[in-house]
Amino acid sequence: MTDNMGSAASSSGLERLHFDNVVLRRLPLDTSQEPGSRTVRGACFSRVQTQPLLKPRFVAVSAPALSLLGLDAEEVLQDKLGAEYLSGSRLLPGSEPAAHCYCGHQFGHFAGQLGDGAACYLGEVRAPLNQSPELLRDNPAGRWEIQLKGAGLTPYSRQADGRKVLRSSVREFLCSEAMFWLGIPTTRAGSLVTSESRVLRDIYYSGQPRSERCSVVLRIAPTFIRFGSFEIFRPQDELTGRKGPSVNLSDLRAQLLDYVIDTFYPNIQQDHAEDRIKRNTAFFREVSERTARLVAQWQCVGFCHGVLNTDNMSVLGLTLDYGPFGFMNRFDPDFVCNASDTGGRYSYRAQPSVCRWNLVRLAEALGPELPPHLAEAVLNDFLPLYNAHYLGIMRRKLGLLRRESPEDEELVTLMLQTMHNTGSADFTNTFRCLSQVPCPGVLAKGCDSGEPSDLGGHAVEMLLSHCASLEELRAAQRPTMDPRELAMIMTLAQSNPSLFQFLSDRNEEQLRETQREAWKCWLYKYRMRLALECKGESDLAELEAERVRVMNRTNPLIVLRNYIAQNAIEAAEIGDYSEVQRVLKVMEQPFLVQPGLEAPGWLGRTGVAEGGDERLERDVVEEEGGEVEGSPKSVVRVRDMPLGSVPYDSKSPPWASELCVT
Repeated sequence: MTDNMGSAASSSGLERLHFDNVVLRRLPLDTSQEPGSRTVRGACFSRVQTQPLLKPRFVAVSAPALSLLGLDAEEVLQDKLGAEYLSGSRLLPGSEPAAHCYCGHQFGHFAGQLGDGAACYLGEVRAPLNQSPELLRDNPAGRWEIQLKGAGLTPYSRQADGRKVLRSSVREFLCSEAMFWLGIPTTRAGSLVTSESRVLRDIYYSGQPRSERCSVVLRIAPTFIRFGSFEIFRPQDELTGRKGPSVNLSDLRAQLLDYVIDTFYPNIQQDHAEDRIKRNTAFFREVSERTARLVAQWQCVGFCHGVLNTDNMSVLGLTLDYGPFGFMNRFDPDFVCNASDTGGRYSYRAQPSVCRWNLVRLAEALGPELPPHLAEAVLNDFLPLYNAHYLGIMRRKLGLLRRESPEDEELVTLMLQTMHNTGSADFTNTFRCLSQVPCPGVLAKGCDSGEPSDLGGHAVEMLLSHCASLEELRAAQRPTMDPRELAMIMTLAQSNPSLFQFLSDRNEEQLRETQREAWKCWLYKYRMRLALECKGESDLAELEAERVRVMNRTNPLIVLRNYIAQNAIEAAEIGDYSEVQRVLKVMEQPFLVQPGLEAPGWLGRTGVAEGGDERLERDVVEEEGGEVEGSPKSVVRVRDMPLGSVPYDSKSPPWASELCVT
């Protein structure tokens, strides 16, 4: 590894970054140079050395994310050493590479010490003086922690190699930025670098490993401290027998808690400086509230995290660690994006309760710093807080702006039931098209009048266009000899017998007629609620314009569906990074129609632009570390997929149902 400090006059923007690595001064640092994985006691970080890559090169950069650090994206791309610096192949002046020690409950069981097995803290960069107050609202310290994910071995790598492959890196890079532009709190991604260095990955555990390109993502956040950071003090777990590496070190727990509150919740520290217990309770309440708001936002865009372990939960309420995530296509409350989650622990419907469960584990980890009865009082408010945030967003998604009705929750529930029972209508597109359903008395586009008799046919057909066809449903749910898929069919028969009946003995015409009647029923109730919205309003046109504006700013036109990410990955795999860059640009304006960017610019290795029936056998790996030793790495499998130009805002093509991420 080389280090080129340079002079102030000739140095690049990367070399001029103003590091102020406070956390390494405030918290204990393990300075051992002992090689290999080891238990680290009495420290929150360990010094590490990043490991260089062969011929690193940029895949893409996010200009808005890099601007958080005061960097100009074009200058970074033109910097001859830029890819070296942002892959860990060359040390940034002022950086102090370190890995964070934490534990975690994974799939409900305490896993003991985990830590940054592939991520490397570089340091904390002071925000530019002219940075927007809005960007610093949740970063009162005015410093941005930067990490390199995939930069090599750490004491926490266990049996892994500390590397990330291109496929997993593309997914993390794109989704980090996509979530930000959806308005959802998240860590950011500033750059993606790949290389000629390769690692072996046995995709199917068949004894036939294949080589994958090593790649590195620059991650940015106020801090990456998580619930699991406090679990290093956990005593021996009764079920697993594991314990935190710093058990019984109460002074260190207090030191970590003081740092987090002082740095990221200064108002709480100031308000309760004389009463430690009240301060800690207020901190726990704020973390709980942020978590409730975050998961409500996830639910309202159909986002599934996939691995909601305590080590993947941020103390700032940020979406953290993008592994086998997924945006729901057809609405299914039991949607599971992580194929290895065979029990559905982290399903779409389970996410709010899992987040509460993780907060219970955080409360336990805080131990004597947070008396149990005070923690319980906070936890009792979690689901009501979540429901309030969820319903508030859903009202905006439905354009209910003037009044809050007790029946609103029932209206939302009935809509979701209708989406599910009519063949799992596309979640994103169904909500988006509702802005075309006007208030009573307002003329709808494509209608001769604003009367229900005319609107009914127009609106219903519009909604039906986003429902799955019988062929799509059968393709998505067809049983195989795979026990997991067969179990899914049996669950479907039990949980949704009406849909199961569709698949067994309905033809397309019968399915459409049943769907049509169900949507007519819901639309009638929706129009009645819109009539209440209009009551007493003198200017219906102004109200309607506001409704449409709010709905179209709340219901995205485009989300990062798995097939969109997959197409970008396949292009990058053969050295064409244009689709990664194109998707990044599209995701920066997810609520707007973007002329010229409606569809992918790359169609697959044997893709056809129109019609055609070319198919491609593809095996795709999504490598993601951080699980319990011996657990499988992430794998995406796609078999026999027809290719063609599918617009980004389209419902997912049939072959997307075969994407399998674990």
